[in-house]
Amino acid sequence: MTTFLYTHKDFGHHETPPGHPEQQPRYAYVKDALAGPAFGFLERREAPEVAWDRIALAHPEPFSQIVREAAPSDETVIQLDPDTWMGRHSLSASRRAAGAGVAAVDEIMACRADNAFVAARPPGHHAEQDRAMGFCVFNSAAIAALHAQEAHGCTRVAVVDFDVHHGNGTQAIFWGRENAFFASSHQWPHYPGTGAEADRGLHDQIRNATLQNGEGGDEFRRSWGEILLPALSDFDPDFIVISAGFDAHAADPLGGLNLVEDDFLWVTEEIKAVAAAQCQGRIVSFLEGGYDLEALAKSAAAHVKALAS
Repeated sequence: MTTFLYTHKDFGHHETPPGHPEQQPRYAYVKDALAGPAFGFLERREAPEVAWDRIALAHPEPFSQIVREAAPSDETVIQLDPDTWMGRHSLSASRRAAGAGVAAVDEIMACRADNAFVAARPPGHHAEQDRAMGFCVFNSAAIAALHAQEAHGCTRVAVVDFDVHHGNGTQAIFWGRENAFFASSHQWPHYPGTGAEADRGLHDQIRNATLQNGEGGDEFRRSWGEILLPALSDFDPDFIVISAGFDAHAADPLGGLNLVEDDFLWVTEEIKAVAAAQCQGRIVSFLEGGYDLEALAKSAAAHVKALAS
């Protein structure tokens, strides 16, 4: 099993204001957790900047232009929405998050890697077609999946998301696309207020499983085992992308669920089993949420261990 790990110093430099939960040390904690001898098997790659035509697969050009023009060139930190900030490293970090996903898809389709993890910040799954929100600028997971379709002929692509927050951006981008599947488990009700179980997409290719405040691993595993994984399997994807958010951990300050590292390991192994059966194991995973630094590091390590096993 060959697993690529994509990193870049700009992921650690992306600026947010003091006290913001999407803080710079998140990257360092994840990178350090994957740096020891136990992860010596990882093939380490530097994340490249994505081409603008790849961003256009998920975001119309006028939105990209707004982001480019807004990006500071000095020490200023500006707001794109009430929760989403940009400094002088943020545009590069956002482009490299998406660029790593595109590069990982290319490597996997060329059989040089089996799967990949992108240890990026900012996250991406809240970014809608024409809107940055929820700490997210570009929707890297959606871009990677649509690149697999457009560049490599993958007919049916899927994004699966276990962040504590619903991936509203991915759902919105995929809503009318018959061959793009999205599945999410998330706390409900919770930010951003989307992700009702009745939401099914224009082609019945969206699945949401809601979890209540205080629920933990039993309910999480039941949601994936009885609802989301069977739907993913029935969709029969050619490529799977994971939005790997770890803020459903019991220690996380932004969520109210009670997962532990073994739950993230379990769901990763289950997604891998579907990928092995239906799409030659092809998976690209992106870091999304996770705001308790110790829990984030341990959870990301468990996830990558499962990916690479």
